[in-house]
Amino acid sequence: MANPRLKEKYLKDIVSSLHEKFEYKSSMEVPKIVKIAINKGIGAAVADKKLVDVGVEELSTITGQKAVPTKAKNSISNFKLRDGMPIGARVTLRGEKMYEFFDRLINIALPRVRDFRGVSDKGFDGRGNYTLGIEEQIIFPEISIDKVNRISGMDITFVTTAKTDEECYELLKAFGMPFSNKNAN
Repeated sequence: MANPRLKEKYLKDIVSSLHEKFEYKSSMEVPKIVKIAINKGIGAAVADKKLVDVGVEELSTITGQKAVPTKAKNSISNFKLRDGMPIGARVTLRGEKMYEFFDRLINIALPRVRDFRGVSDKGFDGRGNYTLGIEEQIIFPEISIDKVNRISGMDITFVTTAKTDEECYELLKAFGMPFSNKNAN
């Protein structure tokens, strides 16, 4: 089986360009994406338990890997939330599936967002990771709009080995992440 397109691009082009730009001593210092974690909070699941199953199913369809339900850690009486209740879904992608999902995200899904002007460059956490919020799951072509009864969003976190936000920004930009350049680094 051939390597995913983005993995080939990383090995052939991105490593050398980042090595030059940041003047690393070794090519092993060049940052890489470790995993992509996708999390979907389903607040309405407090009233309807079936919504968590739908969320797990959608995430599994989008990523091609089985998603798992997440449970509440604390009880919050104002929200009628009990400890251990399912309130979301998550999946963590690594290796080939990670690169294939990233490829589909930047080339197919993000351009389908209404009035798309690029993703915000404010989602960095200070430790070289980036989180992107998506408001509608229907931007993914795997989701049939006819079967969707509730529009929901998700958070996609890119965990990298980058030490700084600037290195992570350059890594993701080299992969083709369409950042909006209002306040580029």
